[in-house]
Amino acid sequence: MTNLFTVCVIAYPGAADLDEFRPLAQVPGLRVVHAASRCEAQDAECIVLPGSSNTSADLAWLRAQGLDGAIALHAQARRPVLGVGGGMQMIGEALIDPDAIAGNAPGLGLLPLVTLLDAAKTIVPAQWRFGTVIGHWAPLSGLAVRAGEVRQGRTVQHTGMGPGRVVVPGGIGWQNDEGNVLGLAVRGLFEDAAVLQALFGPF
Repeated sequence: MTNLFTVCVIAYPGAADLDEFRPLAQVPGLRVVHAASRCEAQDAECIVLPGSSNTSADLAWLRAQGLDGAIALHAQARRPVLGVGGGMQMIGEALIDPDAIAGNAPGLGLLPLVTLLDAAKTIVPAQWRFGTVIGHWAPLSGLAVRAGEVRQGRTVQHTGMGPGRVVVPGGIGWQNDEGNVLGLAVRGLFEDAAVLQALFGPF
């Protein structure tokens, strides 16, 4: 039996925009699973935290399922983790809720970022280009991408921590120093064929 590269998309209750991961199912040798428990996620090669309609609530749910520990162990083993939209906010250090929209919460601490929550969600069609990306995600370096920029609140560098690696200017993309964790404030990344070919080759 051919070994498959498993991409685990965390299926928290408020998971949003899951249709953007459908193109991954067309990639030969790739298997996409939607995980709602620790055991469903622990054997994946790559873990993806998708967008969220309620980041604070989904982060609390994720912890209640023990998925925070599974994601932490995965990242510590320098295996790839991707957070998009609300998922990027979750893998930062903290969610700050000055207007009591959803509540303050500690993040998963995989990137040195802090998010100031806001009730309004904005998706702006955009074309942008990756800078220098390292590690598992290095094939994205220099790639021009069409994907909507997602904003619900403002995600910034944590002032008390060492700087994160900026891989897309304007607060859109960040990476850890080891190169296995990538956070992007975007929607529709895998709907761009150039991204799929860069990461998985022509098919």
